[in-house]
Amino acid sequence: MVDSQMVYHRRYLISLVVLVSTGILQAQEPADTNYDESKVPTYTLPPLLPKETAASTNAERAKLWTSSRRAEIQRLLEKHVYGQTPGDSVTVASKLVESSDEALGGSATRQQFTLTISPTSGTSSRSLQIDVLVYAPKGKAQAPAFIGLNFYGNQTVSSDPNILISKKWMRGNGKIGIVANRATEKTRGAYQSRWQVETLIKRGYGLVTAYCGDIDPDNYQHDFTDGAHPLFYKEGQAQPADNEWGTIGAWAWGLSTVRNWLDTQSGIAIDAKRLAIIGHSRLGKTALWAGAQDENFAMVISNNSGCGGASLYRRCYGERLHHMLKPVGYWFCRHHATYAKREAELPVDQHMLMALVAPRPLYVASAEEDRWADPKGEFLAAKHASPVYEWLGKEGLSETEMPKINEPVAHDIGYHVRSGVHDVTLYDWERYLDFADKHLAK
Repeated sequence: MVDSQMVYHRRYLISLVVLVSTGILQAQEPADTNYDESKVPTYTLPPLLPKETAASTNAERAKLWTSSRRAEIQRLLEKHVYGQTPGDSVTVASKLVESSDEALGGSATRQQFTLTISPTSGTSSRSLQIDVLVYAPKGKAQAPAFIGLNFYGNQTVSSDPNILISKKWMRGNGKIGIVANRATEKTRGAYQSRWQVETLIKRGYGLVTAYCGDIDPDNYQHDFTDGAHPLFYKEGQAQPADNEWGTIGAWAWGLSTVRNWLDTQSGIAIDAKRLAIIGHSRLGKTALWAGAQDENFAMVISNNSGCGGASLYRRCYGERLHHMLKPVGYWFCRHHATYAKREAELPVDQHMLMALVAPRPLYVASAEEDRWADPKGEFLAAKHASPVYEWLGKEGLSETEMPKINEPVAHDIGYHVRSGVHDVTLYDWERYLDFADKHLAK
């Protein structure tokens, strides 16, 4: 029997894949896209706090939150949105393939590793290789760092000619130099403005990054026969079950796997206890889900992550759940699709995802012209996550109104909406670095 999601992918390959892969879907949004605030339905958000809130101290509240309500919310998000991540252990073997103590004009060290990940137990004989690029400020023993996935290979984050070019399958993007689904020399530094590596180094922070396709290909004809999923299949299994992880879940797992590996390394000048996980767009959704599940990430940053990320499903504004099903339904668990045009029936919404980050610092950013991602919905989700922060003795978003353009607010939850379009800019990074100075710097 042909899988229903595969039918969707093939049927809409020509009409939607090109639009999404080239980043111009917003120019030709579905006819039912709503950009009118007067048409946002009246909604009630699912509750956040435990039913029993009588705990009198922050320690008692933290214990109650961790032991009961937090786990309940995570299970709901697993079941209805992202799918359950396998709990099986893995073995990680690493190989240093290139390094320099004089990177970026002598201001940084650069190390490039290949991680080979294999199941510790079970019947699978498969393994997965992830190429990890690490920059650290020169002369700093244990620097805090940002960790995140990139879209088209490590060589795109900087014009540094020594970064190895990925040989893996890539989504089509001739504009930056992807030819026959493979990266070329033209891709070097294609997205350096989105990473601002030199700025990070000057401010005393490192960067850890890997190509998302190393963990799971972002392939619109995805059949889950490659990437991380087969590492954990049971005998006879060929695809995830309805409640098991999709691609966002796999990417999040990959980030936690890299973080765990970093925590065991003594020869890398990165403090794995002070990692801020960051992501843009679909990888912003990933950063939120990874940070929600893995409490060892010290800070979580979502940049323009929109539907399925930072914005509230129930607003039905901009991109909606049913818009994602045909081109990218594989990002989520299959059960997620049952809520198409039924967002009000979801037992969760994205304020609950953000609440799982508490009490750790959380930053959410939007762009004024990125209506597809619903900036107001992103702000409101962060605002509605605030009661958990406040209940745990932290400072949420006290602002009653959405901040003005380019006027950030930063407590234990930070938020800004910047002028411009769907992107990551120097302005965004300056806000994230300021937030990190407050929460991560010793």
